[in-house]
Amino acid sequence: MLNRRHIRIKVMQTLYAFRGSESDDFSKDQKFLLFSIDNMYNLYLLLISLLLEVKKRAEIDLSKKQKKHLATAEDKDPNKKFVNNQLLELLSSNSELKSQMEFHKINNWELDTEYVEVVFKSITSSELYKEYMETRVSDFKEDKTFIIDVFKEVIAPNEKLYEYIEDKNLTWLDDLPIVNTAILKLLRKVKHSTQEAHFTPKLYKEDDDKQFAIDLFKKTLLNRSSLNNEIEKKTKNWDADRIADVDYVLLQMAINEINNFPSIPVKVTINEYLEIAKEYSTPKSSIFINGILDKLVKEFREAGTLNKMGRGLL
Repeated sequence: MLNRRHIRIKVMQTLYAFRGSESDDFSKDQKFLLFSIDNMYNLYLLLISLLLEVKKRAEIDLSKKQKKHLATAEDKDPNKKFVNNQLLELLSSNSELKSQMEFHKINNWELDTEYVEVVFKSITSSELYKEYMETRVSDFKEDKTFIIDVFKEVIAPNEKLYEYIEDKNLTWLDDLPIVNTAILKLLRKVKHSTQEAHFTPKLYKEDDDKQFAIDLFKKTLLNRSSLNNEIEKKTKNWDADRIADVDYVLLQMAINEINNFPSIPVKVTINEYLEIAKEYSTPKSSIFINGILDKLVKEFREAGTLNKMGRGLL
């Protein structure tokens, strides 16, 4: 679910917040980094569980209508297409997903039912819902397309839900686009015969990604003085106050990665940090960072100090 760019962003945010020096104890900061990454999985489960709670809310709505004293013919024989949606049925019957939600104590919607109500009303008042409910039967493909569209067009952009997530956990704001994208990818790949594990993906894509996060964080901090020295040599004509703090952190991380991670190609490192700079720093940051890194890599190559293993990594 989590790729290395997301890991680099998490490391950048932790380094940006770090206020000590390279000689200080940073075990608490490392612990926070790993907690922040692990907590993305809780956000994933929270949003998936919202789909299930909306389904329950729809079932309650139908039940109330059927029990009305003056129930209409439509109330007595309602359209159950939404509550019987085959993709939602797959989710609600998934024992592994249920187990993960219990393990991670995902019970927010039981306590904050008003947000389920907000999302439920947003869905049922949408044109997507009206078009979907024009018929009483559907196949798996239609059910799946409907849930994907609802998540993308109704749930993900919901402002009330955004505010709720912001209040619950500040780090989730940056995680939200990543998690939303991961959910949409999972939903698009679902088949009627999908295995239960499909909805409980691994947080780290590769087994060594967690160690990569730890190493990138620690090595950047432990080499901060030498990294700053490399940056200062290439920015002599720059007023230090003009260099954005985020750019400084990204340069530290990129130079560290170029020097201390032999298996990662130079081009990959540079491209990753340029993309992060475009998203998290100033409009001109990526040009500035690219210029510094380009000069340093040329110097490292000429000096023969570029430590890269394998073909095509330079």
